[in-house]
Amino acid sequence: MEAIRTYQMILRKVLQLMKYTHIVFDVDGTLLDSEDAVLLSFQKMLFTIQEKMYPLEELRFSLGIPGHDALARMKVEPLEDAFRIWGEYEKEFSYSIKPFKEIPSTLSQLKRNGIQMGVITSRTREEYAAVVPPFGLDHYFEHILCAEDSPGHKPDPAPMLRYMELSGAGKENVLYIGDSAYDCRCAHGAGVDFALALWGCRAPEGISPEYALEKPEDVLSL
Repeated sequence: MEAIRTYQMILRKVLQLMKYTHIVFDVDGTLLDSEDAVLLSFQKMLFTIQEKMYPLEELRFSLGIPGHDALARMKVEPLEDAFRIWGEYEKEFSYSIKPFKEIPSTLSQLKRNGIQMGVITSRTREEYAAVVPPFGLDHYFEHILCAEDSPGHKPDPAPMLRYMELSGAGKENVLYIGDSAYDCRCAHGAGVDFALALWGCRAPEGISPEYALEKPEDVLSL
């Protein structure tokens, strides 16, 4: 018992010295390499409904924003039917979704270090359940904020403000890791530091993170 108390005391002192005690992750482009599945299913859905084949580059804007917003931008109607079809097609391409290399080991090490972790994603809960738990990553996260869980969506700061409300974390102790300008604006709007996941980011120009991480394990150095 004495050894356990000593360990707990040391851990508390270490955590007091650490700036970031909460690390929050985006899903697509950060935890998971899902770009092909998202874009190919979006392309197929648009061809089914609008009978037009869009180049994938024209659809890249859809990465990192709520699906309903992407559909509205493409003027797809009826919206709910399109959203359902898109989800069905994404399942066809789910074979291409996988965690980025080093993500599982990095999450495991962060947990051993006593870091509390969470997720903020533009996916709905149903969409999240289809892609993250199958890889055995779900148990690392104490708070998972999906599209339904806050009044606003990225780039609005509402999801991050909701995370801090649920976790009790101060903004100075939270780091958000994502791959897009939407993620950065969400973090900064809530007064939280942002780390850019270069391993999943296709367009880093114009994004102003506190940190630019080349690979997932780089977060351990923070």
